[in-house]
Amino acid sequence: MALDRNPKHNGEGYPDPTAYNAIKTVRKQETLERERDIGRLMEHIKWITDLAGFELGSRIVFKDKKTGRIYK
Repeated sequence: MALDRNPKHNGEGYPDPTAYNAIKTVRKQETLERERDIGRLMEHIKWITDLAGFELGSRIVFKDKKTGRIYK
């Protein structure tokens, strides 16, 4: 019988708040770093577009190849 996967519990099904909080903190930091990277990428694209004498006409959408997350 398979156990339901609860992120607050360890592999044996026991509550493990310390590990959960540590993983949650790391994931939040990774997310913030990724969003910062997307912001910088967008600034560079706008800068290059402006240098070429153009402006963006619509929204640019990025999809993270690793996670599949969409950034607009």
